Amino acid sequence: MALTLRDVDRFEASRPRLEAVAYRLLGSASEAEDAVQETFLRWQAADVDHIEVPEAWLTKVLTNLCLNQLTSARVRREAYVGQWLPEPLLAGDPMLGPADTAEQRESVSYAVLALLERLSPNERAVYVLREAFAYPHREIAEILDITEAASQQIFHRAKKHVADGKARTEIDEAAARRIVDEFLAAATSGRTEPLVRLLTQDAVSIGDGGGKVPARAKAFEGALAVAKFLRGLFKPAESKRALVGGSPEVHAATANGAPAVVVVVGGRVIGVMCLEVTAEGIAAVRSQVNPDKLERATRRWAAEDRGEPLFHAF
Repeated sequence: MALTLRDVDRFEASRPRLEAVAYRLLGSASEAEDAVQETFLRWQAADVDHIEVPEAWLTKVLTNLCLNQLTSARVRREAYVGQWLPEPLLAGDPMLGPADTAEQRESVSYAVLALLERLSPNERAVYVLREAFAYPHREIAEILDITEAASQQIFHRAKKHVADGKARTEIDEAAARRIVDEFLAAATSGRTEPLVRLLTQDAVSIGDGGGKVPARAKAFEGALAVAKFLRGLFKPAESKRALVGGSPEVHAATANGAPAVVVVVGGRVIGVMCLEVTAEGIAAVRSQVNPDKLERATRRWAAEDRGEPLFHAF
């Protein structure tokens, strides 16, 4: 059936929420956009006049599309070159979705998105719908075709898995900037000691190059190993400038609600380094350098005046 303008408007009103759900489920902005577009095609083909609650119908269709995607993604990620990390979203990106509560902010943090990779598709769906969007278990059960009791059990299990990861400390934008400034000052000092002091003893550093940009296949573990890696990463070298096509601009920013370092060459974002901050220090440094996962960040970066860089690297 052909959609009326009113039907299209009803879908578009739901698009921001659908994109926010899909991003949390998939960890990829591009895949989230595709899932939402496929949901629109299903909406277009449906007899919408007989859909009593469009929001529930759209959420069910989208969630099941994402579940199918997650199942196939597991197979693809087994063949992924190196470490797999989510696609980072810079501050202000509408796909980050609601951020009114601590639970909503936590659900889209880079640290939690990485932890969600440990969950089964159903666990991930229940966790996201309940924790980030406060869906009642009755509605989640209808979306996933399970019982309400099963939804509650899955949620408690998923929440425990996520809670077993390192606890994150909520910080405001000013504090985030200070943390990035301290981190970069230590990383560019040429010494490991200042970095070790900022890191937790069991800190890790993970990079995702997707086989397209050099990135170590195995994570660095422990404060000293991470500090040595970071010291070398920021050490000037002509070969590094040649590799990235110039002298990178280094900016302090926020990605997924946490402190981040954004590296830009010629207006193109070539790296986003997300810092997981805990009460004990920086517990993880997750660097996204896969160009396929930085296209949206580049568009967002170009849309706003980001000011002068802190410095030029290499």
